[in-house]
Amino acid sequence: MRDEKLAFMPKMLLHVCCANCLLYPYDLLKNDYRITFYFYNPNIYPEGEYKKRLAEVTRISKKLKVALIAGQYDFRRWEKAVEGFADEPEGQKRCIICFKVRLKRTTLAAENNKHDFFATTLSVSPHKNAEIINAAGAEVSNLNKVKYFPANFKKNDGFKKTIQMAKECNIYRQDYCGCKYSIRDAINNL
Repeated sequence: MRDEKLAFMPKMLLHVCCANCLLYPYDLLKNDYRITFYFYNPNIYPEGEYKKRLAEVTRISKKLKVALIAGQYDFRRWEKAVEGFADEPEGQKRCIICFKVRLKRTTLAAENNKHDFFATTLSVSPHKNAEIINAAGAEVSNLNKVKYFPANFKKNDGFKKTIQMAKECNIYRQDYCGCKYSIRDAINNL
C-alpha cells in the first residue's frame, strides 16, 4: 500500500546537514512526500569531520531505505564564498551566505533529479534562525521551477525530538555546527 501511495506523492529533495538533524524532519515529511536525502555541506571542516557526517547520513539513509545524493565536497569554493566574513558572529552574513550556497546547489540538484520540492533540515537547530533559512530558500528557488518548502522544524520541541531519535539510533553527535568558524566559537565558549 505504501509503495502505491508513494507513486502519487510529490518528490522532495531534503538537504541534510547531518544525521542528527534529519530524523525528526524526515518523520514529519515522509507521509506526504517521496523524499530523497541530499548531503551537500562544503562548509564542514576539517574534511575528516565531513567524512564522518557523510558516513552517518549514508548509514541512516540505508536504514530508512531512503535514497541519498551526496554532493561534492568543495571546501575551497565555500571558503571563497564567505571570504571577508570570518569575524561575523554566528547567524549573521557569513551564515546567510553559507545557507544560500548550500540551498542553491540543492535546488539545482532537485531540478536535475526532477523533484517537485526542496527543503532543508537546517531549521531544526536552535542555533539557526528559521526565518533567515527560509528567506534564503525562497530566494534561490527563483532559479528554477522547483518549489521551496519553508519550515521551522525546531517548533513543537523538534530539536529535542530529533536528538532523542538520534540517541535511539546511536548516531555520531558532533559538538559544533560544522564550519571552521563554529569550531572557533565552540572553543571560545568553553
